[in-house]
Amino acid sequence: MDFVERYQTVFVFGAIIGGLALGQIAGVAPVADALILPFLMVMLFGAFAGMPLSRLRSAFGNRRVAGSSLLINFIWNPVLAVVLGAIFLHEYPALWVGLIMLMVTPCTDWYLIFTDIADGDVPLATSILPYNLILQLVLLPVYLYVFAGELVELPLELLVESVVLVLVVPLVLAVGVRRGLHRWRSDQWFRQSFLPVLSPLQIIFLSLAIGAMFASQGQEVLENPGLLALLAVPVVCFYVINLGLGFAIGQALSFSYEEVVCFNNTILSRNSPTALAIAVVAFPHEPLIPLALVIGPLLELPLLGLIAQVHQGIRERAWWPGESSVSLEKN
Repeated sequence: MDFVERYQTVFVFGAIIGGLALGQIAGVAPVADALILPFLMVMLFGAFAGMPLSRLRSAFGNRRVAGSSLLINFIWNPVLAVVLGAIFLHEYPALWVGLIMLMVTPCTDWYLIFTDIADGDVPLATSILPYNLILQLVLLPVYLYVFAGELVELPLELLVESVVLVLVVPLVLAVGVRRGLHRWRSDQWFRQSFLPVLSPLQIIFLSLAIGAMFASQGQEVLENPGLLALLAVPVVCFYVINLGLGFAIGQALSFSYEEVVCFNNTILSRNSPTALAIAVVAFPHEPLIPLALVIGPLLELPLLGLIAQVHQGIRERAWWPGESSVSLEKN
């Protein structure tokens, strides 16, 4: 994990403070509003360019883990998001929609880092990644139309347009660039020289997008500071419930330690940048929805770091079936 990745939360928090400050300057808000979507599209291009879509077949070499992960992500998690929203956010429909968008978009990159930190099965986690991307591309409009259509105004045409604009276009461009660089240089050059640039690039442009969003909607944030804090309660509940569920499923299906670490990270990590990009376009008159999604990266990295420590502690104490006490130090 390089410097930018290690301090992603700091970058995001700094972008929020900087955006709020800039938003108080006359004339900044409309400029910042126009920059949000371009910044997010560059960020998503970087994420998609590093995605190994060629591994679609290999995921189901381990059907227990991959199948369970997809069932949790695309059946259980949408229902859980609706229930948590009904309990904690029923008086705030825009935040409820933001929670749903966050929960139904599984991560397509960061969970690999935390799988590796806890000595999980990274190749298996990597093979599941393309399915997370493709299924959320297809199902996100469906989830929003079914679960959020009664909460806020949601024209179907605008929803489809937003998915095409902020997800399909960067994906097509990324696949084209990836194939072009493979042919022009080599796969080795792509992996060793190009890919290391992408992760910091994603964080930088995500931070720029968040800063621009807070600059454009700073007044809304300052008027509703407690609402974003309110969203943290169901988000933390989501992580606690799913972590317990992950361990229960892992025991029931006899996952190895490496498999359960992979499984837990795939069902816990969320793709808040993708949800944010969709929200910016699909809900132009509901600023609290994209603002609510900013809490994702602020909470996610500390929580995933804590969960990695939980995994390591379980292995160190040989609490997982079939594991003996091992050193956690990496060579």
